[in-house]
Amino acid sequence: MMPLFHLSQSKDISLQKQLREQIANGIMKGNIPLDVPLPSSRKLAEQLNISRNTVVLAYEHLLDDGYIVARERRGYFVNPDILEGQVGKLLSSESDEYRRPDWERRFKVHPTSQVNIVKVADWHSYQYPFVYGQYDDKIFPSVNWRECCRDAASDTALTDWASDNLDSDDPRLIEQVRTRLLPRRGVWASSKQILITVGSQQSLFMLVQLLLDQDSVLGLEEPGYVDVRNIASLHKCRIKALSIDEGGLMVNDQLKDCDLIYTTPSHQCPTAVTMPIERRYELLNRANSDDFLIIEDDYESETNFNNKPSPALKSLDTSDRVIYIGSLSKTLAPGLRLGYVVASERLIQEARALRRLMIRHPATNNQRATAFFLERGYYDALMMNISRNYRVRWKSMSRALNKYLPGSYKVPTFGGSCYWIKGPKDLDAQYLQQLAQQEGILIESGNVHFSQENSPKNYFRLGFSSISTDRIEPGIKKLAELINGICR
Repeated sequence: MMPLFHLSQSKDISLQKQLREQIANGIMKGNIPLDVPLPSSRKLAEQLNISRNTVVLAYEHLLDDGYIVARERRGYFVNPDILEGQVGKLLSSESDEYRRPDWERRFKVHPTSQVNIVKVADWHSYQYPFVYGQYDDKIFPSVNWRECCRDAASDTALTDWASDNLDSDDPRLIEQVRTRLLPRRGVWASSKQILITVGSQQSLFMLVQLLLDQDSVLGLEEPGYVDVRNIASLHKCRIKALSIDEGGLMVNDQLKDCDLIYTTPSHQCPTAVTMPIERRYELLNRANSDDFLIIEDDYESETNFNNKPSPALKSLDTSDRVIYIGSLSKTLAPGLRLGYVVASERLIQEARALRRLMIRHPATNNQRATAFFLERGYYDALMMNISRNYRVRWKSMSRALNKYLPGSYKVPTFGGSCYWIKGPKDLDAQYLQQLAQQEGILIESGNVHFSQENSPKNYFRLGFSSISTDRIEPGIKKLAELINGICR
């Protein structure tokens, strides 16, 4: 028995839980014989150098869960009932290799061949993490979130969400989105016009699948959000790169042959520029005259800490042409994966039916916990805290860039959580990213956001959502030294 188990003192989970899980895994894999008793609690505790009480508790849990049975005066044995129904292992045949499918021939699409944004998994361990889209655990109200999760698991709440809800969302979360989040952006919608999604990513995937085919033209900002481009390429629609300037998407004849346009007016991805109100009206007028639809990704609209926010494009739309995408992942935590779509009731009907085929609905326990978080004002308090902290970092970043990399950026006047940097003309930002990482600095090369051949290689993005203020200036100084060394 003993060689099966290896308990680590450094793990975040308790020794008792580690032991319980390892015994359960050993049983399910057939590594523990049915007719041999498990070691006594005293013997196993001595072998593993842990307390006897730890072993006793582990055995009691396994007994309650049906993994083991107690036999009088003989000890604990594997419960044979728990192994019933498992498929036995088949003996491998020497000819198995000749029956293996040719996977490359069978694939109809190859998502692995796409160029994607790559995130460093252990970004916390870097001294200067100028990463984008990660949360700061020093800001996140973990105590309040745990309270909401605990209450979402209460008997009363569990009765609401634990049953099969088919394609329905948690009505409490829908109500919070409808009455608390959307009015801040000037958007008013009925509950039938709102659909909860597994983040904005799923929203985009469904909308592309519903609204585009091989004969459709999707207009995307250039540079722009790479994942939209990759999603669209899987659906074989035609993609048209649309120019931007300091006011975001340029509204002119370049939009004329588009069926659907994806835009990020609040904080253009990745440049962080904001579309002025006049241009928003121009875009809506164009949508009417040229008969196209608009996906408005309103990400980072909440992190507006320098000026009064511009109204959402959706709030100005009188022709039902704007499909609004919001995300709770960006402000709460990226791992939460909750977003929402606000659109025509007819479109939401089809999106709900499509979502049902994919996942039915996002996990309703998470929906309920998030609804509690919104209801109790914790979200409002979090946004004020984020704005307060981001404002300080935003100013620190501006001062440092002006000091060490002057002329390389334009200040994102409406806030956000990143700076878009233009390096020297001969700079290869991908090489800079690799070199900087070796020096403890994480940046994001901008090349992934361009779709055109011969696109500039000297742009990169610096996020400040996950780096403490005191590290910003020394990190920028060190980065500037690297750039100067490369471009001598």
